[in-house]
Amino acid sequence: MSVETADRVAAVTSSRPSTPLQTSWFEFLLDGSLLENHLQKSYPDPTPVQLIIQFLEQASKPSVNEQNQVQPPVDNRRNRTLKLLALKVAAHLKWDLDALEKGLTIPVLNMLLNELLCVSKVPPGVKHVDLDLSTLPPTTAMAVIIYNRWAIRTIVLSSFPEKQTKPGPHQMNMLSIVQQEKEMTDNILTVLKEQATDSISVLEGALQLKKDFYVHTLRTLDLLAADAAANGETESSTAGLRISANELQCQVHYDLGGIFFQQGCTDQTAYENARDHFRQTKELLTKNTPYNQINSLIRARNYQAVIEAFIKDNVCRSLPNNFRRSVLREFLYKVQQGESTLDEVCYKLCVCNAVRDALEGEVLSVRFQQLLLKPSKKMVDFILEVCTLSLEKGRQSETSRRNMGTFMKTLCETLEELSLLFVVSSHKLFMELLKEEERKVLVEQLRKRSTTINLSAKPLPSFYDIPASASVNIGQLEQQLILLLEPRRIRQILMELHGMAERPFWRVNSKWEVPPDYINVILGIKDNLTKDLVYILMAKGLHCISIKDFAHARQLFSACLELVTEFSPKLRQVMLNEMLLLEVRAHETMAAEGSKERPSSDLVSRVRGYLEMRIHDLPLRQVVGKECVAFMLNWRENDYLTLQVPPSLVMNNPYIKLGQLLASTCKELPGPKECRRTAKELWDVVVQICSVSIQHKRNHDGRVGLIKQRESSMGILHRSKFITFIKKIREPLVLTTLISLFVRLHSIVRDDIVNEVTAEHLSIWPSTLPNIQAVDVEAVAVTVKELVSYALTLNPNNQSWLITQADIYFVTNQYSAALNFYLQAGAVCSDFFTKAVPPDVYSDQVAVLCQFLREVDYMTAFKALQEQNSHDAMDSFYDYIWDVTILEYLTHIHHKRGETEKRQIAIKAIGQTELNTSNPEEVLQLAAQKRKKRFLQAMAKLYF
Repeated sequence: MSVETADRVAAVTSSRPSTPLQTSWFEFLLDGSLLENHLQKSYPDPTPVQLIIQFLEQASKPSVNEQNQVQPPVDNRRNRTLKLLALKVAAHLKWDLDALEKGLTIPVLNMLLNELLCVSKVPPGVKHVDLDLSTLPPTTAMAVIIYNRWAIRTIVLSSFPEKQTKPGPHQMNMLSIVQQEKEMTDNILTVLKEQATDSISVLEGALQLKKDFYVHTLRTLDLLAADAAANGETESSTAGLRISANELQCQVHYDLGGIFFQQGCTDQTAYENARDHFRQTKELLTKNTPYNQINSLIRARNYQAVIEAFIKDNVCRSLPNNFRRSVLREFLYKVQQGESTLDEVCYKLCVCNAVRDALEGEVLSVRFQQLLLKPSKKMVDFILEVCTLSLEKGRQSETSRRNMGTFMKTLCETLEELSLLFVVSSHKLFMELLKEEERKVLVEQLRKRSTTINLSAKPLPSFYDIPASASVNIGQLEQQLILLLEPRRIRQILMELHGMAERPFWRVNSKWEVPPDYINVILGIKDNLTKDLVYILMAKGLHCISIKDFAHARQLFSACLELVTEFSPKLRQVMLNEMLLLEVRAHETMAAEGSKERPSSDLVSRVRGYLEMRIHDLPLRQVVGKECVAFMLNWRENDYLTLQVPPSLVMNNPYIKLGQLLASTCKELPGPKECRRTAKELWDVVVQICSVSIQHKRNHDGRVGLIKQRESSMGILHRSKFITFIKKIREPLVLTTLISLFVRLHSIVRDDIVNEVTAEHLSIWPSTLPNIQAVDVEAVAVTVKELVSYALTLNPNNQSWLITQADIYFVTNQYSAALNFYLQAGAVCSDFFTKAVPPDVYSDQVAVLCQFLREVDYMTAFKALQEQNSHDAMDSFYDYIWDVTILEYLTHIHHKRGETEKRQIAIKAIGQTELNTSNPEEVLQLAAQKRKKRFLQAMAKLYF
């Protein structure tokens, strides 16, 4: 390698980010504190089980004497320390056999647990079945139990079939090592199986001991290393990790159930033993889970114990936040039902949850913020007590301590009463968590703020007692309230306003509107501040959705959801429904703007959940159901709508009924005749929507007449709602199906067999109507026009829709508009007339277009050419006519009218050599194609 190359390699190497080197096993021998720091990392490298393997591998390496003979591993300080390090790693894993079995081979785990028996002072040379566990020290007895649990678990696991891997060429040199390990494993299994009966007896004896046990921790193992066991501390009842009697029995019952179940194939009674042990495991599990412990305390009305459990959980954090909040909601609901004695429990649980949020760096809940508006000395003392207990024993990380310091600052900034501020700022936790400089800055800010506080502190009797300057301040705050979109600032301003005046601030802006379906529920909220906040957050969120500002809408709705979740299950579901509608509209908006991204499975699942939801006395907006069904149609979830949607929903929700029929019809297209049955059902529903009730009334002359009441629709939906629903659909096949249906319906009620409107799939619909008088002809005509126009806004290049639109204009005598859309259809299917237009595109049109038909329509052409009221400058298009018969007729008619100039133009056109009828057919066809292309391009320039 040249010097230049070496420099380049060095430069590249130095520019790469360096990867931390893996810590080597021997470094843990040199630094006693390194192991614990290493294990505390989020992703330690090596992992705990890798460390155990390395430590035991080094400790069990055979030595070689001076005669070069292999000797057993030396029992020296190095090897004893390595074994102890392996035990400490297992202690860090809390002796979790699942984790150890998953990461360690049977020989390594056997060595580890035998070392545990040794350090736990299990008498050597004595069978475990002969030991009286009740007389042994707790850590000694626990070591025996762990070993025998592993023994029977290993027997069970070894009975499972394993796929044998075939070594490749590069693995052949390791074959002997693998074979040695297999032999060691087989030998260990043989011994374990021989002792299986003894192990079962040991564990059955452990079940009779109704007491807690202790297992070694890093601390007790450190004491052993320091030879501190002489005072008995490592074997006493207070040292090590406590394992409750229930927890231990649950584990032992499960392991015994496993071994008995495995033995059941040869001993039927073993299955019965397995069933009993698994049953007891299940019963004990219900006692051991944190959820069941909390629920048991609630059922026993031991509320103080619930609070203490929440405080302890702030340290270990085993309860999920959503479970803790649900417990608080349960108590709040009880208070709403009249159990006012639980007020104190509610605020204490709220404080516990707030401290947990603070430790994790989460946003503090609205309810806790409201608590701080009316603080008391007792409340502040309790907050500080919970903070202190939640940081006990130094078990919290540095991040959690920093978060707690931030919480203490927030507490000081929120409290206004000086005496309470002093309580917080003089607390030892405040001193410990905040640096001296931070404390000085905060105290100075509080001192400045205290000078602005009204020292009279008298409550204002009414709004009219507020001084003029305060009124100006209220006006400014109200103006901010109208403009703001940030939920936290909205809440802060509302708090300030409620501190200055008691009145409904949700009325500040007349444009704030919430759906009528929800108004009674929201205005029924007792707390005025909460009522204002819910109303305003929802109104602002709905406004943001209407202007497609979905990001702000999500923030506002999320804050509203968090707020109502704390006191109203009904409003919580309302907000979940509105947030679903938000996500559906946001996704549909992106799709309308060209995004091809499919909705997530979670969103589809939520839509299904809404469609299937049945909650008594819950206000529901029809618009949510409507857009959910349209969403499913747009993303072709036809299988769900046709096969999985519950029948009760189809009967009760008109949008689901329509969605199912549309999905079924589209699914079977183009399909055999069987699809007409589903199409007939859809047809009947739509005909009913477009029908009106008819009353018979006798006239003055005695004859009976018919009166149509247009406002009283007979269908499952009013026509206006049906149109609104259709305009939420983007899926082309669904729209084509609806257009086809309405074209057929339109042609039947018009009863015009001469001028037909064309569309796809017309053959699947009925050709007659039994009660044609009931159908609102005008409504059908308007709907078909609206539907086709809407479809073309989504895809202006759909040939079928363009032809249908052109036909509609043609049969209503709007020829110019018809020609425009015929030309668009031709342009779409011919690459702007650079290719031939398919012969079935054009129907009966005038003059030049008559040549486009398979059989030239001379009658229509001649009739059109006789028009004298025309102002279409048709003589300028004579060069584009390739049919000689038409040109000869033009010459005749202009001569008859005395139109000499136009006659000369026609003669010149007919005299072109390429139109001579004696020419070969290929020449005539080429001339026709050239004129077609030029004519249509010229027409397109006029109309486009």
